[in-house]
Amino acid sequence: MRNISKVSPFLFCLLVLLHSCVSNNKQDDTASINAVPRLSYKLVNTYPHDTSAFTEGLAWYKGKLYESTGSPDNMPHTKSYFGVVDIKSGVVKNKIELDRKIFFGEGIAIINDTVFQLTYKNRKGFLYNVNTLQKTGEFSYNNKEGWGLTTDGKRLIMSDGTDMITWIDPHSFKVEKALRVSENGNAVSNLNELEYINGYIFANVYTTNTIVKINAETGEIIGKLDLWNIDKMARDEYPKALHMNGIAYDSTTNKLLVTGKMWPKYFELELL
Repeated sequence: MRNISKVSPFLFCLLVLLHSCVSNNKQDDTASINAVPRLSYKLVNTYPHDTSAFTEGLAWYKGKLYESTGSPDNMPHTKSYFGVVDIKSGVVKNKIELDRKIFFGEGIAIINDTVFQLTYKNRKGFLYNVNTLQKTGEFSYNNKEGWGLTTDGKRLIMSDGTDMITWIDPHSFKVEKALRVSENGNAVSNLNELEYINGYIFANVYTTNTIVKINAETGEIIGKLDLWNIDKMARDEYPKALHMNGIAYDSTTNKLLVTGKMWPKYFELELL
């Protein structure tokens, strides 16, 4: 190695600058290679949404849209309920309401005509007959909190606000597996409303305008939907609109709906 003490101060500074530039370029190249692809979409349609609904979950089932909501303490006008949405008016006409003094409603999923509903901090869920909306049972889970819920048709898939997603047997309610969600090896938390679409899990990242596409086998994020412009449209129309939350996919029509807490619209998207 050369004795750098014999190099002129000017030349030494130049060498350091060049080395820094090369290193930065290498880092930029690595970041570019590892960047998660942005998913493309187009806005197809919009439908009215109840601006008093603090949305926690959406689900399509046999051609009907179901929505679940929560009831924050600082929003006394809100209610925790789930029910069938009249897509033309945005009104949930047939619904089951929880006692907001005890329960904060969270995500829902539907398997074989049974609705599964999570609650926020009670570690308890409820079962209902999807046709009558009558309560048929209760279940419990070990996760500290309940956030989002979806299904692959056989099992429940649950988020709890962390970077973990849990698969639960819908009969015994035992955990079958749990995956840590990551992006380029870094944990991604605040996973909220979930939707299972063609073998992948799509998840709202709470307080952001991003929906991530997750490999259901590895937990790795393999794509992102940046919906800042959808969020902007919602807030421009109704300034009291809050965070994006709500994904529903109808596999028979390929209809994908997204919405948010207190949003004035459901937005129908087509993934490209």
